[in-house]
Amino acid sequence: MAKQTTSSLDSKPLYNPPADLKSRVKASYDAIAPKYNKWTSQHSTPRLHYLNQLLSRLPTTTSSCPLTPVSVLELGCGCGLPVTQKLLSHPNFSVTANDLSSAQLALARTSLLPNPPGPAHDRLTLLEGDMLALDFPPATFDAVVAMYSIIHLPRAEQVEMLHKIVAWLKPGGWVLANFAAEELAGKEMQNWLDEDKGWMFWSGWGTEGTAEKVREVGLEVVVQDTVEDMVDVKFLWILARKSNS
Repeated sequence: MAKQTTSSLDSKPLYNPPADLKSRVKASYDAIAPKYNKWTSQHSTPRLHYLNQLLSRLPTTTSSCPLTPVSVLELGCGCGLPVTQKLLSHPNFSVTANDLSSAQLALARTSLLPNPPGPAHDRLTLLEGDMLALDFPPATFDAVVAMYSIIHLPRAEQVEMLHKIVAWLKPGGWVLANFAAEELAGKEMQNWLDEDKGWMFWSGWGTEGTAEKVREVGLEVVVQDTVEDMVDVKFLWILARKSNS
């Protein structure tokens, strides 16, 4: 467990995330990937509900008729089911999907890039690594999707991530993400989904704090819902837009 220190300006203890946080989260997701995917597949309804709200605001098609190309960045794609798969079901979409877990990306390749190669091969890029280390030119993406992923960053890094997302979005671009509805300086669990290999970390600014930080980076919040999800845990879902100017 990370150490708790106390600020001279504040009597509340301050949480210091473990120095090896990212490597530990990666190791856990690599180890529990099949178990996690089986568990989370039973709770896909919120993901698809809010994804549909995003898709309704983007130029999509289910026909072969060409439409405006749409570029999407997905942070924390996991095995690619069901979100990346649904994004790729629109032939005018190209998707850059990132995940920290090697095991999850290997599963995503198997699920989304069949052999022999199909049309999705040219529209999907899989990138492994820390989302905060990603680097793209400004105004690259029409939308950024981050489901159950930013919550694994320390709180200060969540704010840094939001700044990066805004820079990567085109004017008028959209971000869909969920966050911890509870204010958490940092929470560790030693046996999440697995008694031996399930160490996990989450943090969050809480519902009002997160919404405020989303606005502070220059995004207009269009949808803000607090939803009880999975095992009696509440998440804040936000759909927000970057201004056209």
